[in-house]
Amino acid sequence: MALYQYKAVTPAGEVLEGAMDAASQKGVIERLRDMGYTPLRAALAGSADVSGPARRAPFRLPFRAKGVTQDEVTVFTREVATLLNAGLPLDRSLEILVGLAETDRVGAVLRAVRNDVRGGAALSKALDNQAGVFSRFYVNMVRAGEAGGSLGDVLQRLAEFMERAKELRESVKSALIYPVILLAVAFVSVVVLLAVVVPQFEPIFEQSGKALPWITSVVLGAGAIMRAYWWALILGAVAAAYLVAKRLESPSAKLAWDRHVLRLPIVGDLAGKVETARLARTLGTLLRNGVSLVNALPIARETMSNTYLAAGLSDAGRELKTGRGFARPLQEARRFPPFAVHMIQVGEETGRLDRMLLDVAEVYDREVARAVKRALALLEPVMILFLTAVVGTVILSILAAMLSVYDLPL
Repeated sequence: MALYQYKAVTPAGEVLEGAMDAASQKGVIERLRDMGYTPLRAALAGSADVSGPARRAPFRLPFRAKGVTQDEVTVFTREVATLLNAGLPLDRSLEILVGLAETDRVGAVLRAVRNDVRGGAALSKALDNQAGVFSRFYVNMVRAGEAGGSLGDVLQRLAEFMERAKELRESVKSALIYPVILLAVAFVSVVVLLAVVVPQFEPIFEQSGKALPWITSVVLGAGAIMRAYWWALILGAVAAAYLVAKRLESPSAKLAWDRHVLRLPIVGDLAGKVETARLARTLGTLLRNGVSLVNALPIARETMSNTYLAAGLSDAGRELKTGRGFARPLQEARRFPPFAVHMIQVGEETGRLDRMLLDVAEVYDREVARAVKRALALLEPVMILFLTAVVGTVILSILAAMLSVYDLPL
């Protein structure tokens, strides 16, 4: 048994805070529900984590302004959905969440939303008034829920969508941790060898007066350049990164780059599957909540990071307006995976496009996980071999010079 702190709402709309002993967080939630309360949060006493039915895996929603964190976005979405589904009116739900806000930034945003709702604005309009805070996708999902009279259910689905998208993104990020560490170790090793270790042997080589092997001369030269012009190398790397970033701000350059990325071995396949999974989940969620396909396409396009695929989606949207359907233009564009396009075509023909898109998202979520494992299986030995080759080259150059100095055969 452990002590859990909780927050819950009574049927009268009052917020209760307290603690209880339970074997697990789920036990706390079930006991609160048995008591007739709506649980909002439950966490081990003293834990910084706050979770429960209102929060599972937080999603990094596009909250960019006003310093609202991504975790706070998920907490808000989950909690307002929980309160609405428990039967509380929207105004009272927002009032409760204002009182539960853990930071001033979140409290300010929620108070502004609550005040707009009290002034007669719809929740979607109130959210949209927070310029730069709530994404267009988020606002349109809420607007669809209001139109269909199922705001609580839509917010629940929205939270689940955010969590699944977060899981997909986090799986890719987690997979990149080990290669990045290996690359950092390789870089630091090379710098230490060239800037610290190699210079220790230079006096010995100079005193011998003998010609050094070419590989030793190259390594010594690289070390000398690094020690003398380290500042220029750093400035050059920063300048190059800046110029590349500025160049990619050009739509044509970004389009060409994104197209090239998709053609790369392994990386291109993975990037295409990630984008396909994101697109399918976004479109499927929008369609399921009553947004028309014509209106959903530009919203989904904004969630895509690859401009080459986004341009293909725009072309399909224009063809859709002419009555050609959605799957056929996608197939002709030859930018999206054939299996995904085929599934979309089946969805169109059966009238279950929303369900089929969500199925495509599930398929490609699993495909991304498998592709990441395959990429890691190949990348890890390649990185290790690269590190071994670099360090071995430096060591071999020193060994060759030492043998030359002492007239020993290599």
